[in-house]
Amino acid sequence: MNLRGDAAEDYVGPMTVTATPKPAAIGPQVWPLGVKAYRALGDLGLIPEATELLYGQIFHKMSKSPLHSGLVRRLFRLLLPGVPADCFVSQEQPMTCGDSELEPDFSVIRGNEDAFFTEHPRTAELVIEVCVSSHEYDRSKLRAYAGAGVKECWLVLGPEKQIEVHRQPQGEQFAEHAVHGPGGSVTSVVVPSLTVELDRLFAA
Repeated sequence: MNLRGDAAEDYVGPMTVTATPKPAAIGPQVWPLGVKAYRALGDLGLIPEATELLYGQIFHKMSKSPLHSGLVRRLFRLLLPGVPADCFVSQEQPMTCGDSELEPDFSVIRGNEDAFFTEHPRTAELVIEVCVSSHEYDRSKLRAYAGAGVKECWLVLGPEKQIEVHRQPQGEQFAEHAVHGPGGSVTSVVVPSLTVELDRLFAA
């Protein structure tokens, strides 16, 4: 996968193993990293902190700007009253999505949080990523979220004061895509009690 822009600077790169020289072999061979191996290497301290596993490759998570942190705090405050009793909000915690282990800014998960003491969630009703300078990288995660059956994904676009909504996962893509704002509001289709007024979210 070729990521450019902001994401390219944050790329740790895949683990590489140089193959035994053969006449037909040119350059190193790339071996994707599985979720279990990623966790094991992390437990051993062999992987830097603040990383994510995306499609078998390790990426640095971007440092958080004041705008990113402010939007996350405000969004949490706006969303929390609408979270239904049969769901809980996970903030910047791992979600296992096939060959990826991602840490979305928010995930609204149906069920009891006590059920996830031995395994990370594998899907969510709604995932929200706040994008200030990581738009392309966060959009690259959509295939992983759709493949994991996440029903709805919001990309909160800070500089643009917009929310990009992706719904109806079908295979490894979302069938429905819409952009809201500036202004107006966004209501989750899968969790209808969750509504965000964009002017309140992006107020200076």
